[in-house]
Amino acid sequence: MIREIMRLFSFGKYLFRFQKDRGRMVYLVIGLGNPGKRYESTRHNVGFMVVEKLAAGWKIELKQKSFNALWGKGAVDGKNVLLAKPQTFMNLSGTAVRQLQSFFKTEFSNLIVIHDDLDLPFGSIRMKAGGGTAGHKGLASIESNLGTSDFIRVRLGIGKPVDKSRIEGYVLEPFRKEEQEILPEVIERAADASAEIVLNGLRQAIGKYQTKNMNILKKED
Repeated sequence: MIREIMRLFSFGKYLFRFQKDRGRMVYLVIGLGNPGKRYESTRHNVGFMVVEKLAAGWKIELKQKSFNALWGKGAVDGKNVLLAKPQTFMNLSGTAVRQLQSFFKTEFSNLIVIHDDLDLPFGSIRMKAGGGTAGHKGLASIESNLGTSDFIRVRLGIGKPVDKSRIEGYVLEPFRKEEQEILPEVIERAADASAEIVLNGLRQAIGKYQTKNMNILKKED
């Protein structure tokens, strides 16, 4: 009984510690992926990779473990930002997103979700506000939990296999060797694009960082 009381007391102190940030967390930046070492280098985890790149650049430690997510917060050019990686596995990503958005009172228009996209060639970066899920289970979970699709998406192309029956396994595979050589450049550009949205807005980010619908592995003539 005493142990349970102490646990509840500690949790209460924990919530009070972050209560003051409610309504002040301007941007909530979510990277989608699957937790665990088994998945960390797979195509489905590019969202995690971008958030980790942002965290390193902004010196935000992703060490808080609550709301079914691994997250951290900081100030970037005077704007409050929270970076998060849901720890619920991809198909249940919306659980963490809803809890974070609800607690910190983030406007849907300031919610940025970074995710892989099978419909774009590897290396492509597309950004938009709103839209459908195109079969992406992480996005579907978020829309279901929030009851809206009115949030910003940063879409990273991962290509898709010719055989559509391989899609489920394809997204859980590591990138090919030639893709791995270029992947750091892609992740850095996506992180810069996401940062631009926070600092200067979606329209400017699109004009500056959105790539053509082309394969980065192919040289332009």
